[in-house]
Amino acid sequence: MQLQDNVAIVTGASSGIGKAIALRFVKEGGKVAIADINMEGAKAAVAEIEAMGGEAMAVEMDVTDEDAVMSGTDAVAERFGRIDTMVSNAGIQIVHPVEDFPYGEFRKMVDIHLGGAFLLTKACVKHMYPAKSGSLIYMGSVHSHRASALKSAYVAAKHGILGLSRVMAKEGAKHGVRSNVICPGFVKTPLVEKQIPEQAKDLGISEDEVVSRIMLGETVDTEFTTIEDVADVAVFLAGFKTNALTGQSVTVSHGWHMA
Repeated sequence: MQLQDNVAIVTGASSGIGKAIALRFVKEGGKVAIADINMEGAKAAVAEIEAMGGEAMAVEMDVTDEDAVMSGTDAVAERFGRIDTMVSNAGIQIVHPVEDFPYGEFRKMVDIHLGGAFLLTKACVKHMYPAKSGSLIYMGSVHSHRASALKSAYVAAKHGILGLSRVMAKEGAKHGVRSNVICPGFVKTPLVEKQIPEQAKDLGISEDEVVSRIMLGETVDTEFTTIEDVADVAVFLAGFKTNALTGQSVTVSHGWHMA
Protein backbone atom coordinates (compact mmCIF):
# COMPACT_ATOMS: atom_id res chain seq x y z
CA MET A 1 0.00 0.00 0.00
CA GLN A 2 1.99 2.97 -1.29
CA LEU A 3 -0.65 5.52 -0.27
CA GLN A 4 -2.01 4.14 3.00
CA ASP A 5 -4.44 6.74 4.46
CA ASN A 6 -3.30 9.35 1.93
CA VAL A 7 -6.18 11.81 1.33
CA ALA A 8 -6.47 13.00 -2.25
CA ILE A 9 -8.77 15.35 -4.09
CA VAL A 10 -9.04 14.62 -7.82
CA THR A 11 -10.90 16.95 -10.15
CA GLY A 12 -12.65 15.66 -13.25
CA ALA A 13 -12.71 12.26 -11.58
CA SER A 14 -16.15 11.00 -12.56
CA SER A 15 -14.67 9.36 -15.65
CA GLY A 16 -11.56 8.87 -17.77
CA ILE A 17 -8.09 9.58 -16.43
CA GLY A 18 -9.35 11.20 -13.23
CA LYS A 19 -11.46 8.19 -12.29
CA ALA A 20 -8.60 5.80 -13.08
CA ILE A 21 -6.32 7.78 -10.77
CA ALA A 22 -8.92 7.80 -8.00
CA LEU A 23 -9.43 4.04 -8.25
CA ARG A 24 -5.68 3.38 -8.17
CA PHE A 25 -5.24 5.65 -5.15
CA VAL A 26 -7.89 3.69 -3.28
CA LYS A 27 -6.30 0.37 -4.23
CA GLU A 28 -3.06 1.72 -2.76
CA GLY A 29 -4.78 2.53 0.54
CA GLY A 30 -5.79 6.13 -0.09
CA LYS A 31 -9.02 8.03 0.49
CA VAL A 32 -10.32 10.15 -2.36
CA ALA A 33 -12.65 13.01 -3.09
CA ILE A 34 -14.25 12.75 -6.53
CA ALA A 35 -14.59 16.41 -7.50
CA ASP A 36 -16.58 17.00 -10.65
CA ILE A 37 -19.26 19.15 -12.21
CA ASN A 38 -21.05 15.89 -13.09
CA MET A 39 -22.47 14.81 -9.73
CA GLU A 40 -24.28 11.79 -11.12
CA GLY A 41 -20.97 10.43 -12.42
CA ALA A 42 -19.15 11.42 -9.23
CA LYS A 43 -21.64 9.59 -7.03
CA ALA A 44 -21.39 6.53 -9.28
CA ALA A 45 -17.60 6.55 -8.91
CA VAL A 46 -17.93 6.83 -5.13
CA ALA A 47 -20.35 3.88 -5.10
CA GLU A 48 -17.85 1.85 -7.11
CA ILE A 49 -15.06 2.71 -4.68
CA GLU A 50 -17.18 1.90 -1.65
CA ALA A 51 -18.18 -1.43 -3.20
CA MET A 52 -14.48 -2.35 -3.29
CA GLY A 53 -14.11 -1.42 0.38
CA GLY A 54 -12.58 2.02 -0.11
CA GLU A 55 -13.42 5.45 1.27
CA ALA A 56 -14.51 8.27 -1.02
CA MET A 57 -16.79 11.28 -1.21
CA ALA A 58 -18.38 13.16 -4.09
CA VAL A 59 -17.85 16.91 -4.30
CA GLU A 60 -19.69 19.10 -6.78
CA MET A 61 -17.06 21.44 -8.18
CA ASP A 62 -16.94 23.84 -11.10
CA VAL A 63 -13.20 24.50 -11.16
CA THR A 64 -13.74 27.98 -12.64
CA ASP A 65 -15.80 29.06 -9.59
CA GLU A 66 -13.51 30.15 -6.75
CA ASP A 67 -16.17 29.79 -4.07
CA ALA A 68 -17.04 26.28 -5.25
CA VAL A 69 -13.38 25.22 -5.28
CA MET A 70 -12.64 26.69 -1.85
CA SER A 71 -15.76 25.33 -0.15
CA GLY A 72 -15.44 21.93 -1.83
CA THR A 73 -11.81 21.56 -0.79
CA ASP A 74 -12.63 22.62 2.77
CA ALA A 75 -15.38 19.97 2.86
CA VAL A 76 -12.85 17.29 1.92
CA ALA A 77 -10.47 18.39 4.67
CA GLU A 78 -13.34 18.44 7.17
CA ARG A 79 -14.46 14.92 6.18
CA PHE A 80 -11.04 13.25 6.14
CA GLY A 81 -9.04 15.51 8.47
CA ARG A 82 -6.44 16.69 5.95
CA ILE A 83 -5.46 16.81 2.28
CA ASP A 84 -2.25 15.06 1.27
CA THR A 85 -2.51 15.01 -2.51
CA MET A 86 -4.06 17.26 -5.11
CA VAL A 87 -4.65 16.03 -8.64
CA SER A 88 -5.75 18.87 -10.91
CA ASN A 89 -7.20 16.93 -13.81
CA ALA A 90 -10.42 18.65 -14.93
CA GLY A 91 -10.37 19.64 -18.57
CA ILE A 92 -12.17 19.87 -21.87
CA GLN A 93 -11.06 20.11 -25.47
CA ILE A 94 -12.06 22.58 -28.19
CA VAL A 95 -10.14 22.69 -31.49
CA HIS A 96 -10.21 25.35 -34.23
CA PRO A 97 -7.72 27.17 -36.42
CA VAL A 98 -6.81 30.45 -34.73
CA GLU A 99 -8.65 32.53 -37.31
CA ASP A 100 -11.88 30.64 -36.52
CA PHE A 101 -11.37 30.28 -32.75
CA PRO A 102 -14.09 32.19 -30.86
CA TYR A 103 -12.42 34.16 -28.08
CA GLY A 104 -15.08 33.05 -25.61
CA GLU A 105 -14.15 29.43 -26.27
CA PHE A 106 -10.44 30.23 -25.96
CA ARG A 107 -11.05 31.83 -22.57
CA LYS A 108 -13.22 28.91 -21.47
CA MET A 109 -10.42 26.47 -22.23
CA VAL A 110 -7.81 28.50 -20.34
CA ASP A 111 -10.16 29.12 -17.40
CA ILE A 112 -10.89 25.43 -16.93
CA HIS A 113 -7.39 24.03 -17.43
CA LEU A 114 -5.12 26.76 -16.05
CA GLY A 115 -7.50 28.82 -13.94
CA GLY A 116 -8.91 25.66 -12.39
CA ALA A 117 -5.42 24.42 -11.55
CA PHE A 118 -4.61 27.75 -9.91
CA LEU A 119 -7.78 27.83 -7.82
CA LEU A 120 -7.41 24.22 -6.69
CA THR A 121 -3.79 24.88 -5.73
CA LYS A 122 -4.79 27.93 -3.73
CA ALA A 123 -7.45 25.91 -1.90
CA CYS A 124 -5.25 22.87 -1.19
CA VAL A 125 -2.10 24.59 0.06
CA LYS A 126 -4.18 26.23 2.77
CA HIS A 127 -4.43 22.75 4.28
CA MET A 128 -1.06 21.36 3.18
CA TYR A 129 1.19 24.18 4.39
CA PRO A 130 0.25 23.89 8.11
CA ALA A 131 0.79 20.11 7.87
CA LYS A 132 4.24 20.67 6.31
CA SER A 133 3.48 18.00 3.73
CA GLY A 134 1.72 17.55 0.42
CA SER A 135 1.93 16.62 -3.24
CA LEU A 136 0.53 18.87 -5.96
CA ILE A 137 -0.01 16.91 -9.17
CA TYR A 138 -1.10 18.70 -12.33
CA MET A 139 -2.41 17.05 -15.47
CA GLY A 140 -0.39 18.56 -18.23
CA SER A 141 0.17 17.00 -21.62
CA VAL A 142 2.83 16.43 -24.21
CA HIS A 143 1.35 19.77 -25.29
CA SER A 144 2.93 21.29 -22.20
CA HIS A 145 6.14 20.96 -24.27
CA ARG A 146 5.01 20.63 -27.87
CA ALA A 147 2.54 22.34 -30.18
CA SER A 148 -0.09 20.94 -32.52
CA ALA A 149 -2.22 22.69 -35.12
CA LEU A 150 -5.77 23.67 -34.08
CA LYS A 151 -4.96 23.62 -30.37
CA SER A 152 -3.93 27.18 -29.54
CA ALA A 153 -6.02 27.34 -26.35
CA TYR A 154 -5.09 23.86 -25.12
CA VAL A 155 -1.39 24.26 -25.80
CA ALA A 156 -1.33 27.70 -24.17
CA ALA A 157 -3.12 26.38 -21.08
CA LYS A 158 -0.92 23.29 -20.77
CA HIS A 159 2.25 25.37 -21.12
CA GLY A 160 0.86 27.61 -18.39
CA ILE A 161 0.28 24.63 -16.09
CA LEU A 162 3.94 23.70 -16.43
CA GLY A 163 4.91 27.20 -15.32
CA LEU A 164 2.45 27.18 -12.43
CA SER A 165 3.79 23.86 -11.18
CA ARG A 166 7.37 25.09 -11.25
CA VAL A 167 6.44 28.19 -9.27
CA MET A 168 4.70 25.97 -6.71
CA ALA A 169 7.78 23.77 -6.44
CA LYS A 170 9.68 26.88 -5.30
CA GLU A 171 6.95 28.32 -3.10
CA GLY A 172 5.95 24.99 -1.59
CA ALA A 173 9.42 23.66 -0.75
CA LYS A 174 9.74 25.35 2.63
CA HIS A 175 6.34 23.89 3.56
CA GLY A 176 7.22 20.34 2.55
CA VAL A 177 4.95 20.50 -0.50
CA ARG A 178 6.12 19.04 -3.80
CA SER A 179 4.75 19.97 -7.22
CA ASN A 180 4.93 18.01 -10.48
CA VAL A 181 3.18 17.66 -13.81
CA ILE A 182 2.12 14.48 -15.60
CA CYS A 183 2.34 14.96 -19.36
CA PRO A 184 0.45 12.19 -21.17
CA GLY A 185 0.43 11.61 -24.89
CA PHE A 186 -2.86 10.74 -26.55
CA VAL A 187 -5.02 8.69 -24.19
CA LYS A 188 -8.08 7.08 -25.77
CA THR A 189 -10.71 8.76 -23.63
CA PRO A 190 -14.01 10.31 -24.82
CA LEU A 191 -12.16 13.65 -24.89
CA VAL A 192 -9.69 12.32 -27.46
CA GLU A 193 -12.23 10.29 -29.42
CA LYS A 194 -14.28 13.48 -29.89
CA GLN A 195 -11.25 15.16 -31.48
CA ILE A 196 -10.81 12.56 -34.22
CA PRO A 197 -13.73 13.62 -36.46
CA GLU A 198 -13.20 17.29 -35.58
CA GLN A 199 -9.56 17.22 -36.69
CA ALA A 200 -10.39 15.15 -39.76
CA LYS A 201 -12.83 17.86 -40.83
CA ASP A 202 -10.54 20.80 -40.02
CA LEU A 203 -7.46 19.21 -41.61
CA GLY A 204 -9.23 17.67 -44.61
CA ILE A 205 -7.96 14.13 -43.96
CA SER A 206 -9.55 10.83 -42.94
CA GLU A 207 -10.19 9.84 -39.34
CA ASP A 208 -7.74 6.95 -39.74
CA GLU A 209 -5.05 9.45 -40.81
CA VAL A 210 -5.78 11.61 -37.76
CA VAL A 211 -5.06 8.62 -35.53
CA SER A 212 -2.10 7.12 -37.40
CA ARG A 213 -0.39 10.33 -38.49
CA ILE A 214 -1.44 13.19 -36.22
CA MET A 215 -1.98 11.40 -32.91
CA LEU A 216 0.36 8.42 -32.98
CA GLY A 217 2.76 9.13 -35.83
CA GLU A 218 5.61 10.27 -33.58
CA THR A 219 5.31 7.51 -30.97
CA VAL A 220 7.80 4.64 -30.97
CA ASP A 221 5.12 1.97 -31.33
CA THR A 222 1.92 3.69 -32.65
CA GLU A 223 0.18 2.91 -29.37
CA PHE A 224 -2.18 5.08 -27.35
CA THR A 225 -1.14 5.85 -23.78
CA THR A 226 -3.56 4.16 -21.37
CA ILE A 227 -5.36 5.61 -18.37
CA GLU A 228 -3.60 2.95 -16.30
CA ASP A 229 -0.20 4.28 -17.46
CA VAL A 230 -1.13 7.74 -16.20
CA ALA A 231 -2.55 6.42 -12.92
CA ASP A 232 0.71 4.54 -12.24
CA VAL A 233 2.68 7.78 -12.52
CA ALA A 234 0.20 9.63 -10.29
CA VAL A 235 0.64 7.01 -7.55
CA PHE A 236 4.42 7.33 -7.85
CA LEU A 237 4.34 11.13 -7.55
CA ALA A 238 1.85 11.12 -4.68
CA GLY A 239 3.94 8.65 -2.71
CA PHE A 240 7.38 10.17 -3.31
CA LYS A 241 8.81 11.33 0.00
CA THR A 242 11.24 14.20 -0.61
CA ASN A 243 11.90 17.39 -2.56
CA ALA A 244 14.33 15.44 -4.74
CA LEU A 245 11.41 15.12 -7.17
CA THR A 246 9.69 18.46 -7.49
CA GLY A 247 9.21 21.00 -10.27
CA GLN A 248 9.37 18.20 -12.83
CA SER A 249 7.24 17.04 -15.73
CA VAL A 250 6.92 13.30 -16.28
CA THR A 251 6.03 12.50 -19.89
CA VAL A 252 3.97 9.36 -20.50
CA SER A 253 3.64 9.19 -24.26
CA HIS A 254 5.17 6.07 -25.83
CA GLY A 255 8.15 8.18 -26.82
CA TRP A 256 6.18 10.89 -28.64
CA HIS A 257 8.00 13.50 -26.59
CA MET A 258 11.36 12.71 -25.01
CA ALA A 259 12.65 15.15 -22.41
